[in-house]
Amino acid sequence: MSATDIKKRVKKTGQQPGTLTYTGSMQDIVPTITVASYNNQEFSQYINTKINIQEIKALDNHVTWIHVHGLQNIEIVQEIAVQYKLHKLTVEDILNVSQRSKIESFDDYIFVTLKILTWDTKLNQVNTEQLSIVVGNKFIISFTESPCTAFDMVRERLQTGYGVNMLENGSDYLAYRLMDTTIDQYFVVLEKIGDRIEQIEENIILNPTQKNARDIFQLKHKLLILRKAIWPIREEISHLLQSDQKFITAFTRLYLRDLYDHVIQAIDTVETLRDMVSSIMDIYLSLVTNKMNEVMKVLTIISTIFIPITFITSLYGMNFKYMPELESHYGYPIALAFMGAITGGMILFFRRKKWI
Repeated sequence: MSATDIKKRVKKTGQQPGTLTYTGSMQDIVPTITVASYNNQEFSQYINTKINIQEIKALDNHVTWIHVHGLQNIEIVQEIAVQYKLHKLTVEDILNVSQRSKIESFDDYIFVTLKILTWDTKLNQVNTEQLSIVVGNKFIISFTESPCTAFDMVRERLQTGYGVNMLENGSDYLAYRLMDTTIDQYFVVLEKIGDRIEQIEENIILNPTQKNARDIFQLKHKLLILRKAIWPIREEISHLLQSDQKFITAFTRLYLRDLYDHVIQAIDTVETLRDMVSSIMDIYLSLVTNKMNEVMKVLTIISTIFIPITFITSLYGMNFKYMPELESHYGYPIALAFMGAITGGMILFFRRKKWI
C-alpha cells in the first residue's frame, strides 16, 4: 500500500464497519449519472446529475447500466444502494477508493473492484483510479471518481448495434466488456513503460548518471503499482468462472476464460519488465563501478610514475654538504634526464603489460 493509500485509510480510522466515508480527493467533480437501457431491439441513454432511480428500476425487460462518476455526493450512492438492495459494506467499499482489487458474491449480485490505469504522457507516470462494478440480473452499476472515457466505445457499440453479442446478452456480458476494456488499457501502460525502460537503458549505456538511477527507481515504483493492480484480478476472474450465480451464462464464461488469459499475459509482462529494470540497475552499477575503476587506474598509474621521481627529488633535497653531484656542472640536467628516462621506461612497461 502506498503512502497516499495509507492517508486515505486514515480517514476511516475509528469508524464502525459500514460507515459511509468518501476517501478520495476529487471533491470538485460534479457527480453525474449515465443510464443506458437496452435489449436486442432497442437502446436508450440519458445523462444527468439527478435521475429518479425509481424510473430506472421500472424497465424490467431491459438490461440497465448505471454509471456514476463523482463519489463525493454520498446521498446519490445511498439512493442507488437502497433501490438495488446493496449491502452497506458494499457501499462502504465503493466510497473507499483505496480499496484493493477484489470480488464479493452476495445473494442477488456480485461486487467487483479493480483499478483503471492510464498513462500520463507529459509527466511519464501512471494514474490510477478505482472502478467498482455491481453486477446483478438485468442490471449493472459502475462507479468511478472521474469521467471514464474508456467506456465511451462500449456505449457507442451499444448505441450503434455494432457487436450483436452486447445487445443479445445480459448484464454479465456487459460486465465482462467493462473489465476487458479496463484490462486492455493495462497493455497500453505496459507498452509505455517498456518504451521508457529501453530509453533509460540506452541512456545508461551511453553515459550513466545519477538521473538514470532516479529514473530506474521511479520505474520500479510504477511497476509495483501495476503489479498490485493486476495480480488480484486473476483471482477475481477465477471466482467469476466458478460462481454459481445463474445470471452468469455459459456464453459469458467462455469470454471470461479468454479474459483470464489476458490477465496472465499482463502479469507475465509486468514480471518481465521488473526483471528488465533489475537488470538495468545491475548494468548501471557495473558501469559506474567500471568508470570508477578506470579513474582509480589512471590515478594509480600517475602515482606509481611519480614514486621514483619523488624519491630522487627528496634524496637530493637533503641538506648534506658531502653528496655526489652536488657541485657538478651537469648535475641538474642529468637528474632531469634520469627522471625522464624512468618515467618513459615505466610508461613503456605499462603499455607492454596492457595496463594502459
